[in-house]
Amino acid sequence: MKPSIETIQFHGIDALRLNGPRGASAVISTLGGQVLSWQTPDGREHLYLSEQAVFDGSVPIRGGIPVCFPQFSSLGDLPKHGFLRTRPWSVNAERCSDDFALVTLEIADDEATRALWPHTFSAEITLMLEADRIDVEFCVVNTGGEAFDFTGALHTYLRLVQVEDAALEGLHGYEYRDAADGDRIIRDSGTELIVEGMLDRVYHDVKRPQMLQAGNLSLAIQSQGFPDVVVWNPWVEGCAGMKDMPADGWRQMLCVEAAIVRQPVMLPAGEEWYGRQTLVAV
Repeated sequence: MKPSIETIQFHGIDALRLNGPRGASAVISTLGGQVLSWQTPDGREHLYLSEQAVFDGSVPIRGGIPVCFPQFSSLGDLPKHGFLRTRPWSVNAERCSDDFALVTLEIADDEATRALWPHTFSAEITLMLEADRIDVEFCVVNTGGEAFDFTGALHTYLRLVQVEDAALEGLHGYEYRDAADGDRIIRDSGTELIVEGMLDRVYHDVKRPQMLQAGNLSLAIQSQGFPDVVVWNPWVEGCAGMKDMPADGWRQMLCVEAAIVRQPVMLPAGEEWYGRQTLVAV
């Protein structure tokens, strides 16, 4: 079957399904510009989407790859992770070839965003699906007359059978800020990261790709343009406080996020910035 793109309803919201080479597939929602599913040709789902996620736009969709902009987490005066996750995006481009399917969604400022953040901008999210990989690229253009700065992330939720059996390689030697330990700055001295409790770390200025090993799954994770890597798992106690996560949801997920946290991006008037995260099933 040649790769194709179709408009679908996904949990009652408008979305596009990318049908890729050899039966690979992905779904991206126009609500939030959010990737919600990625399946490789073996039928394995690689993104975690909470079975209690809310799809009516009243709160962000829990799972997939949310777009955080222009603020990461609560590091500022805006709503947590900014305001793009609950806003409607529009389709800008669709392309297919024998080797890939690609969709670009776009969004721009309006009265509601300017009431929160007084800057004019446009943004695009591009999802490219190949047989064994996805590339998610986020682009921001400063369409106004003055510079602005921003933080943000591609808040990727990876699906696991059991997070306790997973190991994340590639962060050895990097400094991280540990939000689960009083924001202490620590240098990672382990060869791999094992999840044994709540994790909420921002690794700074990461130059190497990561490899997630989990049973018979190996997933290579690489980013460009995003200097930081966030690793997050809410564990038992964190999940208990989330209405849109099942009590055992922490066990099936690990967030490995391409992020801008420590040093905001300063974007001059008329300029553009872009960053990308690539996930490859190995």
